[in-house]
Amino acid sequence: MMDKFYHDPVELQDIKARNKNGTRLYETPDGNFYPSVTTVLSIRNKQGLHEWRKRVGDDVANYIARTSAARGTAVHHMCEDFLNNKDMEKHKEKFLAYCLFGQLEKKVLHRINNIRAQECGLYSDKYRLAGRVDCVAEFDNKLSIIDFKTSSKERNDEWNENYYIQASAYAEMFEERTGIEINQICILVVTSDGVVQEFVKDKKDYVPLIEQAVLQWETKNEKSKMVDNDIFGVPV
Repeated sequence: MMDKFYHDPVELQDIKARNKNGTRLYETPDGNFYPSVTTVLSIRNKQGLHEWRKRVGDDVANYIARTSAARGTAVHHMCEDFLNNKDMEKHKEKFLAYCLFGQLEKKVLHRINNIRAQECGLYSDKYRLAGRVDCVAEFDNKLSIIDFKTSSKERNDEWNENYYIQASAYAEMFEERTGIEINQICILVVTSDGVVQEFVKDKKDYVPLIEQAVLQWETKNEKSKMVDNDIFGVPV
C-alpha cells in the first residue's frame, strides 16, 4: 500500500502511567508524578455526571460507560493505524466502530498530514500535568493538536470546554518539551449515527483555564486528604 500520510516525528521521552488511590498518574523522566489532564478536568463536570447516573441508574450508566469507552478506544486505534499507513483489514470485524471510523476517514482524516507525533506521552513541569495526545500534525496545513472523540449524539460547542482545555494543555506540554509552538486545537467528533463534527479553536482562549483547573483539583485533594506528596510532583 502506498503511503498516504507523511511523518516527521519529533523525539520525546517516554512517561509511565500508573494508578494510585484511584488517581491516574504519570512518572516523568525526572521522577516526578503528575496527574493526567483528564483526571484534573474530571472534577469540573462531576455534578452533571452524578445527576445523570442518578437519573438513569447505576446499571444503565455503567453499561453505557463501558460500551462507549470500548467504541471510542476502537475508533482511536483505527485512526492511529490509518494515519500510520497500516492495513485496515483487521479492524473490519468491529463493524460499528469501523463504520464510524469510515465517516471520519471520508470527511476529515484526509485533511491531516505532516504528522509529528501520535499517541505519545507529554508532561509539563509548569502546569504539573501529564497525558497522552492523540495526534500532533497539520490540519488544513496548520500544525495542530488533534483529538478524536466519539459521542452518542451531536455536541453543542458549549459542551466541549473540557475538550478544549485538554487539547490546549497538550499544546502547552508539546511546546515545553520540544520548543515547537502550536496554537490550533482540533476536536474531531463522530456520533453513534455517523455524524462528523469538527471544532477548531485557538488555544489562547483556554490556556488561562489550565492553571485554574489544576489549582481547583489540587485544592480539592488537599482538603480531602485523598492524595499524598507524589501527586504534586514530588518523587515517592
